[in-house]
Amino acid sequence: MTKNFLMIKVGLILGIAGACRTDELVNLTVDDIEDVGSSLIVKIPNTKTTIPRIFVVTDVGNMLELFRKYLSLRPPHVKHKRLFLYYKAGKCSSQPVGKNTMGKIPSVVASYLKLPDVACYTGHCLRRSSATLLADAVVDITTIKRHAGWKSTTVAEGYVENSIENKTKIANQVLVGITTSAITKTVNVSESNIPSNINFENCTNVTFNLNVNK
Repeated sequence: MTKNFLMIKVGLILGIAGACRTDELVNLTVDDIEDVGSSLIVKIPNTKTTIPRIFVVTDVGNMLELFRKYLSLRPPHVKHKRLFLYYKAGKCSSQPVGKNTMGKIPSVVASYLKLPDVACYTGHCLRRSSATLLADAVVDITTIKRHAGWKSTTVAEGYVENSIENKTKIANQVLVGITTSAITKTVNVSESNIPSNINFENCTNVTFNLNVNK
């Protein structure tokens, strides 16, 4: 179980770090990953959009140590180069992990964390999580497109539009203006000094200076 869980951890690391599709993880080979000491350089040569990608995994939270430990468990007699292998009865197998098993990684993690609606956590969650994290970091559309390998901006824009961090930033930009003196004060009113002779129906281009602290 420990070894299986290690495989799941490495799948999560690579899947989220590189916004990988399930089949991209399945087809990943040991030759596609270069360990340069301080980081891993990962190449995804074959993608759905035919756009090769390269991403980097840095040593955050001992991620490199987990990958190296997993790689060290690889039996020497394995003839193929596929990275992800099955582990049975505490022993390494030469059989590569299939798409169905790889696609269940998010649901296995959700079940372990006792999250609701476990079945909703499909293999695409890794790619979505990566794009969402980037969008929450308020990066530009081009960066998100390049990271995930999208040709169109439509999908990338969707993540930015739905980003809670981005919506929070926009809200702060709008709401902070309410309490600053930068607002043009055409009419400055409060509950106690509203002139009785002002007919607001006939007013145009009126900007109110609101003090929300009163």
